[in-house]
Amino acid sequence: MSAFVDAQSGGFSINLVHRDFEGSPFYNPKETPARRVGIAGRRSIGRVHRFSHMHPSDPDAQLTANNGEYLVNISLGTPPFPIVAIADTGSDIIWTQCRNLAGPKRLFDTKSSSSYRTVSCSSNACNSLQSEGSSCSSDGSVCEYQVSYGDQSHTQGDVAAETLTLESKTGNPVALPKTVIGCGHDNAGTFSPKGSGIVGLGGGPASLVSQLGSSIGGKFSYCMVPYAAAKPTSTMNFGTNAVVSGNGVLSTPLISDPSQPTFYFLQLEAVSVGSKKIAFQGSSIGGSGNIIIDSGTTLTLVPTDFFSQLSDAVETQVTGGTKTSDPEGFFSLCYVPDSSLKLPPVTAHFKGADVVLTSDNIFIQVNDKVVCLAFYANDQLSIYGNVAQQIFLIGYDLPKQTLSFKPTDCTNT
Repeated sequence: MSAFVDAQSGGFSINLVHRDFEGSPFYNPKETPARRVGIAGRRSIGRVHRFSHMHPSDPDAQLTANNGEYLVNISLGTPPFPIVAIADTGSDIIWTQCRNLAGPKRLFDTKSSSSYRTVSCSSNACNSLQSEGSSCSSDGSVCEYQVSYGDQSHTQGDVAAETLTLESKTGNPVALPKTVIGCGHDNAGTFSPKGSGIVGLGGGPASLVSQLGSSIGGKFSYCMVPYAAAKPTSTMNFGTNAVVSGNGVLSTPLISDPSQPTFYFLQLEAVSVGSKKIAFQGSSIGGSGNIIIDSGTTLTLVPTDFFSQLSDAVETQVTGGTKTSDPEGFFSLCYVPDSSLKLPPVTAHFKGADVVLTSDNIFIQVNDKVVCLAFYANDQLSIYGNVAQQIFLIGYDLPKQTLSFKPTDCTNT
């Protein structure tokens, strides 16, 4: 039985590696832990700028290169060619840099694959990418795409159908024939030579989740290890493997906005710090949703007024410990994490789900001597980041339009 049939009849799981962990091609051993966390925080702000400037009629803003947090090993073509890709719930298209005639051998060479096929402008595949900037070649025969970035980088190339292979946790590759991808032949700007692909997991029609469709029952989930965990590998599940059930499961509506189909919105009603409950207004986009849940944003980003109230409530109710400053000057509320430090209980009140957060969700470890509040003030857009999601199994059920939380030791998944 082929792996693709297995995916259709059941489910599969893959590994995710944080970009800042050893083993990632982006890992820089010369960076201090404080420097890595500060850069991750700044990447969070960069994603806000991209998200807040996206518009349904502005397809050139749909991607950002090397700006996600979690990496996945995939292969393209027949025979399979390995690629390190960014797994991103804030993007839709599956995209990679492709090799030109004199290009570097580390890039995917379409001529070496027997399964690579460009798609026509009249195809459903091309139509599904209209929101991603698809167009026709000069002779009208091949569907093309073009993506530009705020830093003046750009990529453009052919839309194609190709076999995409995922490395499953069982060791059996999961081959997905005729996956629609973008193959970039004209890439210029700040693209890193270390990672050459993006796997979009958003809600748009071109994402991997949407292309898998009924074969996974519209379900996927992930379990992220803490930022400072010794084990660097997190897990992403699809299909029956992605079902979140059992004791402790809390579910909240997963809200879509037709004008922003990429994003997954939630309705956050309030956050409690101890006995103090702080009402949350959040972003005005997303219909009834007021905050985006995103795997690729490190920090939880909230309006300035809400952040001030949250930060004050945490600081007021912290006992013991010693307040200190962030070595990088990025975070505003930091402590020395000694045995005397006691943090107040914090609960995120989503519609229908009161999610009790742990210290690993509330504070991020900057180094051995400093932990800082993992929330950040931002008035453009509200995002529930991946630090707040760590140590939870987070399940997306698109047909039922629900998102589920289950407290889980993600180092054992």
